[in-house]
Amino acid sequence: MLKGISPLLSPELLATLCRMGHGDEIVLADAHFPGDTYNDFVLRADGLRIPELLDAILPLFELDSYCEAPLVMMAAVPGDKLDPKVEKSYLVPVKKHAPKTPPVARIDRFEFYARAESAFAVVMTGETAKYGNIILKKGVTPGGGKNG
Repeated sequence: MLKGISPLLSPELLATLCRMGHGDEIVLADAHFPGDTYNDFVLRADGLRIPELLDAILPLFELDSYCEAPLVMMAAVPGDKLDPKVEKSYLVPVKKHAPKTPPVARIDRFEFYARAESAFAVVMTGETAKYGNIILKKGVTPGGGKNG
């Protein structure tokens, strides 16, 4: 355990977030997502819901301020409906830790799969909400020292 670090963040996930660079993406995937099909680097966070995981990650993780949409979710396929409560629950920790973040972008299912394939990592969660996947794009961590 570390002081100030959520116990929801496994050592592997913490190391992964640290190794990511500006512009790298990480997928927080719902329990239905075919993570191993689309990415060779899959971490397990079984039993954890995405809003709680976002609340643990976002104090440590700068979202990209140089892109239009540092948060991306899957759009509903024709004939399906999105449950607005899913995105709303994700935005609670986003607004808490990164209040200036632009709105969540929605992309087609297969475009989302392509982004997952090129993502730095996929985190398989215990989230059971339909269309519960979200991509986070890492930004530049602000400097805190005399020269940064």
